[in-house]
Amino acid sequence: MNIQIFGASKCFDTKKAQRWFKERRIKFQYIDLPSKGLSPREYQSVKQKIGFEGLLNTSSRAYEELYMPYISPSAQEEKLLENPVLFRTPIVRNGREATVGYCPEIWEKWD
Repeated sequence: MNIQIFGASKCFDTKKAQRWFKERRIKFQYIDLPSKGLSPREYQSVKQKIGFEGLLNTSSRAYEELYMPYISPSAQEEKLLENPVLFRTPIVRNGREATVGYCPEIWEKWD
């Protein structure tokens, strides 16, 4: 398993995800999403599994500040890549598999 956790240090679900993998002694790589973001290829891989709407945090303060509800979908995608604070966290990847949020029932099935 090659687990990557993209999250925010202040996000409780990110902390829970890290704890879940640590308790099972599963190694993972943590990437601070607000400072590092997702590369375009990582984004496409995750978007393929989750979908754009699943990645977008519509309850974040930045969502309204950046006028996300009022712009076209292609512009929304561009803004999402420019402003990683708009992502829902944690994004957990295992190769081509991906989840958003705290999903231990799915992670247990990963080999």
